[in-house]
Amino acid sequence: MIFPVLLLSLASLGATTHDMNPHAGARNPAAVQEVMEGKRADASAAWWGFNAEDSTAALQAAFDSKAKHILIPYTGKPWIVRPLQLHSNQEIELAPGVVILAKRGEFQGVGDSVFAAQDVSNLTIRGYGATIRMWKHDYQNPPYKKGEWRMGVRIQGSKNVLIEGLRVESSGGDGFYVDGSPTHLASENVTLRDCSADGNHRQGLSVISAVNLLVENCTFSNTRGTAPQAGIDLEPDAPNQLLQNIVIRNSVFENNQGSGMDVYLKQLNGTSAPVSILFDHCLSRVTDGADTSSGISIGAVRDAGPKGLIEFRDTTVESAGMSDVNIAAKSADGALARFVRCHWGHAWSAPRPEYVGPRVPVLILLRQPKLTHRLGGVEFVDCTIYDTESRPAVQVFEGCVKYSAKGWWCDEDQTDYGVYGLHGHIFVQNPTGIHADLGPKPVDTDLVLTAAEQ
Repeated sequence: MIFPVLLLSLASLGATTHDMNPHAGARNPAAVQEVMEGKRADASAAWWGFNAEDSTAALQAAFDSKAKHILIPYTGKPWIVRPLQLHSNQEIELAPGVVILAKRGEFQGVGDSVFAAQDVSNLTIRGYGATIRMWKHDYQNPPYKKGEWRMGVRIQGSKNVLIEGLRVESSGGDGFYVDGSPTHLASENVTLRDCSADGNHRQGLSVISAVNLLVENCTFSNTRGTAPQAGIDLEPDAPNQLLQNIVIRNSVFENNQGSGMDVYLKQLNGTSAPVSILFDHCLSRVTDGADTSSGISIGAVRDAGPKGLIEFRDTTVESAGMSDVNIAAKSADGALARFVRCHWGHAWSAPRPEYVGPRVPVLILLRQPKLTHRLGGVEFVDCTIYDTESRPAVQVFEGCVKYSAKGWWCDEDQTDYGVYGLHGHIFVQNPTGIHADLGPKPVDTDLVLTAAEQ
């Protein structure tokens, strides 16, 4: 008796084995009509007609339909597309093996993105085993206009967005981008889980304005093209933008030309809301000998800047191209930088012959007195530095540094301002000895370094 009941249930839903086959690429006008009439909640994008030359019309029509769940099936060939717009109250599932491929010669607009969601809510994108791929090297040369905003997935002013299992490669900007919009100050309740971004032009992930963002079990690698070239960059564009309850957990940042994890708050000021940022059990590393930057970078927290907390917990940096940790122009009066049980090893794995400045594992750098006269505000809780070079484990530096052939990076009026509020404890494993250089004027500073067990 059970078998006939199951058949009746399928029939009552109007589904058939053929038209829900994830490998079927044929048009199905009857099924499309039922979707448009609200008789079906599930749909296959192929029903609108897969086209090996350009499937934009089919995918956009599926997204524009009343379907709550849209399957993009594997057809044996890429879904070649122009920019696509996503909508609210929809789940998009990319079958394993699916490639959403930017159409060559298109994406001429400097902000053209493959998937764009603006002012939407309740959107899910699942893409385990699926890839969005663009043509980064095309966009870096004429006839394309120079730009860094051709994103793989762009989320703006949206709420309750979940992206799982999706890979983005070779975008002309960021793999993933999260921001507000003209009508919503920030995106809210956004989750990226089990995603990866590889070989993108500007960042693996840029976060401009977000509240309740979770990035979990993700990988951001091989970012190269235009600065900052980070794995992830948290960088608001205006004082009213938000970085609140940002959690990046169990994620890997590998072989990025810029920093693995970058927090840059120059555009925030005393009117800005406090920031709350946590990196938890993350890893930044260099494995290919690339000429890369720091593992962790915190910059431009003004004297009259935002309050709050930037915390790195149980986070590891392996073989950073430059310093394991670089803290530049960060005010003791602004958001606290806290490092808890972090492990940092083998800094300066890249030669960087053009660099002139201290080559140490943890560098606290004044760089721009116009932003802060009160450098500091850093707490270390039982962190460990692994080093073999005869040099300070931690150094405060107020002089000029030269990062590249473009020249020196500092203000002309630098002098001995001192450092304020360095606290905590760091274990150091270094056979050449253990010491710190905190500059000539450490104030309210009780940082302790002790030998780590061999």
